[in-house]
Amino acid sequence: MNPPYEGVALRARHRCECCHAPEVVFNFPFEVEHIIPIVREGTDTASNWALACRARNVRKGVHIEHEDPVTRAIVPLYHPREDPWDVHVRVEVDTGRIEGQTAIGRATVARLEMNSPAQCIARQHWISLGLFP
Repeated sequence: MNPPYEGVALRARHRCECCHAPEVVFNFPFEVEHIIPIVREGTDTASNWALACRARNVRKGVHIEHEDPVTRAIVPLYHPREDPWDVHVRVEVDTGRIEGQTAIGRATVARLEMNSPAQCIARQHWISLGLFP
């Protein structure tokens, strides 16, 4: 666990700040990632740290933008300090899918591969337990 974990986890309410997965159902702590990676001129400060589940952190890597699958425009990825989550995405309760509602949301869902079959099944369980969204 890295030093800023406790503060970042509390601020994030122990949820992945990209997909809102509840940390409580995993058997290890989530990761503190840089919203804007250092190699992309991001800072190593609290305002640039976000809590991320392993799946989202690995898929994001050093990316800060991605193609919107609808418009084909290159747009920024969701930024948890600047973008309201529920404006950019919505959850399909019946399927557990996260659907992008804006170019940013669609690009983020695509880049971070948020809708694998296993992830959707997990979300359906979390929803039934009242842990998500």
